[in-house]
Formats: sequence, structure tokens, C-alpha cells
Amino acid sequence: MTDPLWRSRPDAFAIRPATEIRRQQVNDFIWLSESNSNVYLVTTPEGRVVINTGMAFEAPVHKAWFDSLDASPLRYILLTQGHVDHVGGADVFREPGTLVVAQANNPSHQAYDARLAPFRARRSMFAFADSIRAASKAMGGAAPRPQARPTPDVLFEGRYAFTLGGLRFELIGVSGAETEDSLLVWLPQHGICFTGNVFGALFGHFPNLVTIRGDRYRDPLRYVETLDVLLALDAELLCTGHHGPVAGREVIRTELLRMRGAVLHVHDAVVAAMNAGKDVWETVQSLALPPELAVGEGYGQVPWSARAIWEMYQGWFHGRSTTELYPVPYWSASPALVALAGGPGPVAEAALKRAESAPVEALHLAEAALAADPKHRGALGASLAAHRALRARATNFWEIKWLEKEIGKLEKALT
Repeated sequence: MTDPLWRSRPDAFAIRPATEIRRQQVNDFIWLSESNSNVYLVTTPEGRVVINTGMAFEAPVHKAWFDSLDASPLRYILLTQGHVDHVGGADVFREPGTLVVAQANNPSHQAYDARLAPFRARRSMFAFADSIRAASKAMGGAAPRPQARPTPDVLFEGRYAFTLGGLRFELIGVSGAETEDSLLVWLPQHGICFTGNVFGALFGHFPNLVTIRGDRYRDPLRYVETLDVLLALDAELLCTGHHGPVAGREVIRTELLRMRGAVLHVHDAVVAAMNAGKDVWETVQSLALPPELAVGEGYGQVPWSARAIWEMYQGWFHGRSTTELYPVPYWSASPALVALAGGPGPVAEAALKRAESAPVEALHLAEAALAADPKHRGALGASLAAHRALRARATNFWEIKWLEKEIGKLEKALT
């Protein structure tokens, strides 16, 4: 069950549309249906429990398979968090008499997501457009069904427990995860824990304390508190929000301790740098994990999270320049600076020379030239070369998707 390459695999978070749902029997009473996120069926002699529901366009596929395995009444839907890929299919699964259970912060989280739905959809499209198109094609080109915004029947703070068919379920509310309404589903008789995305999207990887699609900063110390809850459970099997289960007490404990240590190391290093008077750029550039705390960075990245921690404590005003106080972006001065340099041509040439060896610096130069002339082919070509150099080195899901989107846009502009 356990993937030994979870920390190093560059494609560790491949988005799977509804046409690529993967199915797995976990044990004699748990089944996993995996697509954009994991949906679990737990069977008992007194009825079924579904943990998360996937997105609306995937849910009918998940449900049809689960119904073919066991057609007994669906007693509970347990939502490990309020993100749409976990709750979007709830209306498809819900039956008369089904109880939907969520952590107490679930309504406020769903309201928060709904408030920013147009912004989030626009900002996320570069990462998920292929998945949505594939799903639409699988449904004959029909528009995807609306995502559910379920109203839970049971909301709880702290802990909530029930027994069904002799199987005890203990739900543990945790807030230091991807969302503030997260919960763990613990089966104490079997040492099995359904974690959802309390680690982020990838087990054994650095958490995404900030998402480039747009979200609130996530508190690293509350994340560590959540890991402490998991460590205390001493689970034999973790059923996570993405990819297959992770098996083995020692493997699980070792990875949890490594992730805990890595986050605390980054947090403490950022705090020490701030107290020593370093700015955010000095802080991020000088920070690295020691070998014994090396974790994957396939979804979150240490530099991104270090900056998120710095700004979580400090806020948007870095105190580096008076210009930060005013609504005039730095790039508004680029056309004048480019003119002083002899125009966009020389600046674009300088950018192209640096594209392979110093691609980020090259992008700064290319973007300055493009601020002066948005259609300058030399600057567009330099930007394209820099993006391609960055893509060749990238292993992080979000970084890859962003770079590929920009590469496509620049290629189109140059045709």
C-alpha cells in the first residue's frame, strides 16, 4: 500500500479527472475511489459510511462503484474539510436518513469559499483546467453539475463519536490543516485514521502554508499541534486525502516526526532571522532544511512557506521602501528605466543572456522591457527562455502548472 517514493517523486500530485478514477480495496470493509481527491466507503452490518464525496462531476462514478459493492443504506457522510473536492459531491451521495457530519467551523469555511468563488476559480484555472475539460468530455460535453454546498446535520467541537454495526468511529476536530474545519476519522479498534488533507495534499511533503491560487496563510504552529494529535493516536494505517494509504506504525511515526521537525525548523529559523533584523529576502534565501529533516516539496515549498511565516507575523509592509506605503506598483517605473537603458532591445538582450544561468533575474529584466513594450519580440523570447529554464528544474505541482501556463501564453504571443 505504501509508496516508498512519496518524498521524491516529481509527479507525486498528478490531478486525475473523472475518466481516470482509480479504485482500491483497502481491507475487508474499506474501499478507496481516487480521482481529484479520495473518497472512502466503509461498510458495516448496519449500513454504510462515506468519507468525503469528491467533486460533483466525479461523485456519480464514485457512487455507482460503491453501490455495486454494497447497496445498504448510507448512514453517514463524514466531511474531513470544506474544500469543494471533498464536499462537492455530497448531494449525489445523500439519501433520506443520511447524517452529514462535519467539524463546527465547516459552515464558516464554506461561506468563506463561496465569498471568493469567482476569484478562486479564476486563480485556480491554470492548474485544473485540463481536469475540468476531461470531465466535461467524459460527460459528452455537458456542463459540469454544480458543486454541492452541504448543510451538515451534525456539527461538533472537539470530538464526536458513534458506533455503527459494532464499528466505533471517533471524529477529532483539528484546525491546523488546509482548512480551519478539518477533522480526523479514527477507528480505534483497527488503528486506522482517515486524515483528509491535514498534511496538505501530500503525505511526507512540506505543507502548503500559502497557496499561489490564493488562500489565507496557514499557521505552522497549529499544523504542528495537529501532527501531535496524530502522533498520540499511533495509527497503523493512514487513509489520506490523496493517493493510497500509508501503512506501518513505524513508517507513519517516522514521517510525522520528520514533517513536524521540518516545519518547526523553518518556523524557528524565520523567527530568529526576523529578530536578528533580516528582511524577508535574506531570510528566505538563507534558509534550508538539514538532511535529517529533508521532506518532499511536491505541493508546498520551503521558500514559499518561509515567506508566508514571515508575512503572517509581519504583514504586507516589509519596511524596505517608502514606496510600499503607496498604491503605485514598482513596475510603473519600468518604462522610464528601460528608456534610460536605451530601450527594450538592450534590456531584452541582457535578459536572454541570463535566461539559462539566472532565469529569475532574466524574468525581472524581460518584464521591465515588456512594461515598456508589451509586444516586444525580443523580450517575449527572453521571457519564454527563462520560463523554459525554470520548468526544466521544477518538481513542485503548482510551480510546474504555473510555468506551463506562462510558457503556453508566451508561445502563443510569439506565433
